[in-house]
Amino acid sequence: MWGKMAFSMHKEPLNSKQIDSSKYVRYTPEQVEALERVYNECPKPSSLRRQHLIRECPILSNIEPKQIKVWFQNRRCREKQRNEASRLQTVNRKLTAMNKLLMEENDRLQKQVSHLVYENGYMKQQLRTASATTTDNNSCESVVVSGQQQQQQNPTPRHPQSDANNPAGLHIIAEETLAEFLSKATGTAVDWDQIIGMKPGPDSIGIVAVSRNCSGIAARACGLVSLKPTMIAEILKDRPSWFRDCRCVDVLSIIPTANGGTIELIYMQTYAPTTLAAARDFWTLRYTTSLEDGSLVVCERSLTSTGGPTGPPTSCFVRAEMLPSGFLIRPCEGGGSIIHIVDHVDLDVWSVPEVLRPLYESSKILAQKMTIAALLHIRQISQETNGEIKYGGGRQPAVLRTFSQRLCRGFNDAVNGFVDDGWSLMGSDGVEDMTIMINSSPGKFIGSQYNASMFSSFGGGVLCAKASMLLQNVPPALLVRFLREHRSEWADYGVDTYSAACLKPNPCAVPYARTSGFPSSQVILPLAQTVEHEEFLEVVRLEGHAFTPDDVALTQDMYLLQVSVVMCEVVLISTLLELGQFDCPYVLDTVGACAQLIFAPIDESFADNAPLLPSGFRVIPLDPKTVMDGPGATRTLDLASALEVGPGINRLSSDGEPNNYNLRSVLTIAFHFTFENHLRDDVVSMARQYVRSVVGSVQRVAMAIAPSRVSSGLETKPLPGYPEALPGSPEALTLVHWICRSYRIHTGDELLGADSQAGDALLKQLWHHTDAIMCCSLKSNASPVFTFANQAGLDMLETTLVALQDIMLDKIVDEAGRKILCLEFMEQGFGHLPAGICVSSMGRRVSYEQAIAWKVVDEDATTHCLALIFINWSFV
Repeated sequence: MWGKMAFSMHKEPLNSKQIDSSKYVRYTPEQVEALERVYNECPKPSSLRRQHLIRECPILSNIEPKQIKVWFQNRRCREKQRNEASRLQTVNRKLTAMNKLLMEENDRLQKQVSHLVYENGYMKQQLRTASATTTDNNSCESVVVSGQQQQQQNPTPRHPQSDANNPAGLHIIAEETLAEFLSKATGTAVDWDQIIGMKPGPDSIGIVAVSRNCSGIAARACGLVSLKPTMIAEILKDRPSWFRDCRCVDVLSIIPTANGGTIELIYMQTYAPTTLAAARDFWTLRYTTSLEDGSLVVCERSLTSTGGPTGPPTSCFVRAEMLPSGFLIRPCEGGGSIIHIVDHVDLDVWSVPEVLRPLYESSKILAQKMTIAALLHIRQISQETNGEIKYGGGRQPAVLRTFSQRLCRGFNDAVNGFVDDGWSLMGSDGVEDMTIMINSSPGKFIGSQYNASMFSSFGGGVLCAKASMLLQNVPPALLVRFLREHRSEWADYGVDTYSAACLKPNPCAVPYARTSGFPSSQVILPLAQTVEHEEFLEVVRLEGHAFTPDDVALTQDMYLLQVSVVMCEVVLISTLLELGQFDCPYVLDTVGACAQLIFAPIDESFADNAPLLPSGFRVIPLDPKTVMDGPGATRTLDLASALEVGPGINRLSSDGEPNNYNLRSVLTIAFHFTFENHLRDDVVSMARQYVRSVVGSVQRVAMAIAPSRVSSGLETKPLPGYPEALPGSPEALTLVHWICRSYRIHTGDELLGADSQAGDALLKQLWHHTDAIMCCSLKSNASPVFTFANQAGLDMLETTLVALQDIMLDKIVDEAGRKILCLEFMEQGFGHLPAGICVSSMGRRVSYEQAIAWKVVDEDATTHCLALIFINWSFV
């Protein structure tokens, strides 16, 4: 092949004018093919790579390196233009559909305004006639009598006998459900309050609203999805795949209708979010049909309130009611669909303890858990279908999504402990602060959460230790993020090792207690994340674990599969994006948001069907209440004791000032342990002790991060292991000032330009700088460790701001680069690195055109840290 290319070059030699750097070079097809191959591998090759290319390809020997560089620049520009043109066409289609959606929403709001004006006028008329008492009483009596006569003449039509054997009666209920659902989705049947702060756009989640003054709780959402209506309907019908609180959906009967639709009788079970409430189930009718305009409708409602069959009997479930709900899907011109989703339920709020009722009577929580979750799931699959989601860990996005679902499902099974799954309650040790449940038949778990063969060899089972408690003034997302990134603050390495060993043929007997002499560090390896970054799937490598204290020389790494979920309020996300705030825990967690951290030990093979024993934490915010009187307002409370004492412990303050406004959350902890039958009692004792120690650690962390400590005048200290230079903090402003000033001192140039401002503007400019800027510690007795990085630096290192402390410079820069830095750095306080290759924390190769390192000094001219900037970096 190379001979043919060389022969072609010999037949058509390039003259001096063609290779002149100031003239246009006409490339042959063979040359273009060779360059395209290199471009597909590396769109932005370094000068060293371009020189190797010329030496390796004889057909390019007559082309100057400068022209090769120009070709790659033009090639990148052309691809960028094509991508931009395609993107603009897609955005234009989305904007056209969004404009149509907004016009319809405006028409609906106009109808709602007209309806309210009519009601207002009617009420005014009633008030004017209220003065004439005698006439008014007579008119009222006549109205009552006439109403009774009309009711006798035209009684309310009763449904015919509606059961699975009477399709005609079910069809009447289905048509009524369809009409009521459409009136909620596109009409004024429910007073909707749109979530403030959202700006609908082609890439936004959509328009979300919650109900006001209606029976039960309801949420409504509408948005754009780049999928066909039939595919969207099939996805949403599979409720367990996107509704994490759904345990199962059983279709008991399917009845076709004359108009080509279907009627389904469905029994659905949902999990309870905490250990102190019963799970819910639903007996519903689901109607799927098409409208005259080509729209597809799937609507659903409970049958118990319509005279229909009562459905399967309930044992440990509370029967809830689903009022007319569903989704309307309309195709858009040019592809995609407009979808309207309505969720309207009555969860029987009076059957739960008073402290937990906000979880069952909040339309906002319903919107987050069901309505918004459905939209996010559809958008996720849409991006996966269009190839916009990158693969992680060598697996397809759908496989990674399955892992996340299995973890959440296993944790829900642990929290609920259903009898039909094989769980049985174990006696207490006298202290009612947690629940211990035993499962000696792991094979009964729904969805094969556990592999029964892993227990059959030694005749064991699974036990679950779980507890719930009430938190005061603790942002849920911040608490979960701290637990995720600082496992050593609450976890016991012995228990972690024991859990991992249970996946091996010969698991060890009983975990060892925590020993400070055997520390370990964790490295978080990202696998996947959802569209709105509310859920992250990752592998955690715990380094340096020993199975016993005597085996320190034989330490080995262990692995956890972990999912962290932070369902922030949509209004908070939109506001932060609009204001350009940073991705900082202290910023994102200022408002309550449902959050959970679930993990399970895995082995190094990480097979797709790997058995998982999920454990973890879930924090659900309750509606904000005023704080309790007395100094204990910021402490954490045992939720069970709060239920025993009664409502008095949550006594409201009488002044009602804004300073007394408090955020309450319910924390649920559940941990799985495996055991051999002859060691069951020892494992039970260990589990109780371990979970109690975790509860104590979480309480200490919650006390440390509670925002009320600042307002109460208590001394605040940085959390253990947390970097002080977080974006937006005073330490970050000072550090950025030192970085820019030291760069100017060493190089004579401005790092961020001559017109750089001070304060927040300077910090924001450095944070959004396109080049990777990062800082390393300078300790004589240890290797340099990264302590701060801007957004580009975090992307380059493939890590998070807090996880920087686990990354050392030695693992990023190769030995040759470290030698160059050491020689130049020792002489003049800064050094240059030529174009080269470094490695991210995930092991990916990163190329850069140049790197500069310099000492960062404080106000006293004392060396504070080492700063680096990697210019024009990209993944190879």
